[in-house]
Amino acid sequence: MRKTFYSEKEKRNYYHRLSDNQKAEAFTQMVADAEYAVFLGGAGVSTESGIPDFRSKNGLYRKRKGKYAGYRPEYLLSHECLKKEPEVFFDYYRKNMDVRDARPNQAHKTLARLEASGRLVGVITQNIDGLHQKAGSKNVQEIHGTIWGNHCISCREKYDENYVFDYPETVPRCSRCGKPVRPDVVLYGEFLPREAYENAIRMIEKADLLIIGGTSLEVGSAAQLAHLYHGRDLVIINKGKTRMEGKADLVFHESIGKVLSRL
Repeated sequence: MRKTFYSEKEKRNYYHRLSDNQKAEAFTQMVADAEYAVFLGGAGVSTESGIPDFRSKNGLYRKRKGKYAGYRPEYLLSHECLKKEPEVFFDYYRKNMDVRDARPNQAHKTLARLEASGRLVGVITQNIDGLHQKAGSKNVQEIHGTIWGNHCISCREKYDENYVFDYPETVPRCSRCGKPVRPDVVLYGEFLPREAYENAIRMIEKADLLIIGGTSLEVGSAAQLAHLYHGRDLVIINKGKTRMEGKADLVFHESIGKVLSRL
């Protein structure tokens, strides 16, 4: 039976004093008690699959060498770069965003298992790698798009995940109209996909347990969603410091796969 608290401050003070084993037990109980649990994740969920994140010391933005050294990292994956320097954009995109061979890790698999068992409603992800779906998750809201689809910028003809990565020339062209074909990824300077983001908002607003994992909440879209949450329990899992830790009931600074696998 869960302990009764008379204020949010009393509740957080209690959970923040728990030992590691007690925190794991408390997390398990929160998941068991939740009627509408939601997971909000970022790049840190996929690092254990060998996909680098963006801003950590080993992240993608710190590995710009050679011809990319003079570019701002955000520019290389921006709508502006796609429009003004498509050769630069597609060369960088192919070399750094091709994760077709990546495989789900323990975090992805556990989340899929929790959803299948009815203990998790779904996943909201900033990731574009599709690993949640590969692991078996069904309700996945991809608020930054996906590498697993492409479309012509003019006639909107759709192409599969291999078209851009395997195209023989630097700038992939539409077989119908000859215009460039781009990935279904939200680039810097673009709006988020409306349907996915609105679905995410509805999930957050209904949730009584929000698990935030693998994100520092530095990106506005994820931070905005997190601040919409006003449910009962909030859990944060991230190796580094994360915004909103002061509002969280449980905070784990360790491997997300390890923490989730205990559930």
